[in-house]
Amino acid sequence: MHTILGANGQIAKELTKELYHNYSKNIRLVSRDPKKVHESDQLYPANLMDYEATQKAVKGSEIAYLTVGLPIDSKIWEVKFPVMMKNVIMACKKYDCKLVFFDNTYMYAKTNIPQTEESPFEPVGRKSKVRAQITEMLLKEIQNKSIQAVICRAPEFYGPNKTQSITNTLIFDNIAKKAKPKVPLRDDTKRTLIWTPDASRAMALIGNTPDCYSQTWHLPCDSSRPTYREIMDMASEVYGRELKYTILKMWQFKIGRFFNKQVKELQELLPRYKYDNIFKFDKFEQKFPSFKTTTFREGIIQLKNEQNAIS
Repeated sequence: MHTILGANGQIAKELTKELYHNYSKNIRLVSRDPKKVHESDQLYPANLMDYEATQKAVKGSEIAYLTVGLPIDSKIWEVKFPVMMKNVIMACKKYDCKLVFFDNTYMYAKTNIPQTEESPFEPVGRKSKVRAQITEMLLKEIQNKSIQAVICRAPEFYGPNKTQSITNTLIFDNIAKKAKPKVPLRDDTKRTLIWTPDASRAMALIGNTPDCYSQTWHLPCDSSRPTYREIMDMASEVYGRELKYTILKMWQFKIGRFFNKQVKELQELLPRYKYDNIFKFDKFEQKFPSFKTTTFREGIIQLKNEQNAIS
């Protein structure tokens, strides 16, 4: 049994598809209101804040994939994420279930220093501190050999369907609405973005490779690391028209935080857009040299095709 904890997000949906097609048809989807991706999927409504419910959700599983996403709200993160992680760890330990944790880069320094699996945690901001806290909880269990677990870490997303990220929201969603795209802070710094289906495929591969456990893995991305200016040039070529964009300055975000809670919650993440974001995944490439990542041009073409199909 492969069990996905937090099964309604875009990463979880793509993971479900990958597991079904390449690893197992025996899949359990766990969330407060899970939805089937395939007819054979088993639905298990549960709140991971509930210790007993989490135990029952994990029971009988060979591998559990923790992909929970919460609204970008510092208070919710501080209250819920540590409890969820504790409950999942305890359940996996009780039932000798492997754990695959989908992690992000919030806890890394927001500078141009290349990020590797050995990069120290330097969290700044409430949400960053929570992400560091729950990852360290799991690392402690791994180091104590009390659980078979692996950490899969991804940088910022971009991708199809309802992928949520700053890049999708400000750029690709606006292109779809024929509104002017907006670039955060600068258009000349290198960005490392991960295509969401690639993230899920790589996570499934790592989770089903026994000697990957007890480690942290950076998930693979297009290694070209284009700037937003280059991304917009590519998008203009793909869409066949000049896509003019606006660069949002920090002072605009600071004013916006007084009127929009989401903008306020983004404040701690914005410094990363001042600098080149060099997220390294050499370790994955050396382990899985035949894994093919989606190029930015291929991703933009897929986004355009998806938008045309909807319109």
